[in-house]
Amino acid sequence: MKKVMLSIAVIAVIGITNGYGQTKTETTTTTEVAKEIALTDLSFGVRGNCGMCKSTIEKAANSVAGVTAATWDKEKKKIDVSFDATKTNAMAIHNAIAASGYDTEKVAGNEEAYTSLPGCCQYDHEMTMNQSGEKKDDDHKKHDH
Repeated sequence: MKKVMLSIAVIAVIGITNGYGQTKTETTTTTEVAKEIALTDLSFGVRGNCGMCKSTIEKAANSVAGVTAATWDKEKKKIDVSFDATKTNAMAIHNAIAASGYDTEKVAGNEEAYTSLPGCCQYDHEMTMNQSGEKKDDDHKKHDH
């Protein structure tokens, strides 16, 4: 008799929770607010030699919170960076790159990190940075008069 009463109680509870076969539909509306983020674009010189340098320099810049893109140009010795100025600033990016061992226009590379770089990445500390990429033809200018 107790089993029958327990079964009836369970059936009654199930009947109440499912609305006696009626389905209740809930509608949830999600409003997405697009937040405009003004990105700052910056270019500055960074010394380096090779593809491994490129990887390390870009990784260092991208490690800074707020940096959305970083591309180092091996030929021009220059990095182009896009970042959210509400989250970081130019000096934080310079410092991150310098901490990885590379000189920037504003900060000298960490010497201990520099000596740990592979031989091909140990660049000349006097090399010109942030080059235009245009080759100067001095001989052409001499004959132009």
